[in-house]
Amino acid sequence: MIRLINKDEHHLFEQDPVRPHLPIWLRTEAPNETYIYSADEKTIDAVICVAYCDKVPLTETELYDHGTLNAIFYTVWSYTKGCGTKIIFDVKKHIESTKPQVERFVTLSPITDMATKFHFKNGAERISIRKDFGTQNFEYV
Repeated sequence: MIRLINKDEHHLFEQDPVRPHLPIWLRTEAPNETYIYSADEKTIDAVICVAYCDKVPLTETELYDHGTLNAIFYTVWSYTKGCGTKIIFDVKKHIESTKPQVERFVTLSPITDMATKFHFKNGAERISIRKDFGTQNFEYV
């Protein structure tokens, strides 16, 4: 099951392997959200941060340009094998059913073998790569 992070779980952001330096308010204040996936109510199996932007961001700074058209998955990590994939698809399905204005589901990912293999394995299409920014974007349709 997925749920929004609560104020007592903000310490999890320190464990973010991709962007631990981003502020808590960016991750939790509307319109942005952070979700947790738990197979049961006692564990945390994965975490994903979502920003809502009108354009596809190429840099972290552009995550601050709020909008409604695109859900940007800009960091995801898991503690349990397979749960990174699970949280992406469960959160995508949840957003599709609760935010009909969202038109696209896009990542802001680092250019690493791990990120590239992860998104390709999950059926995403790379829509841009910006070596000058060290980022790439994938889209989940």
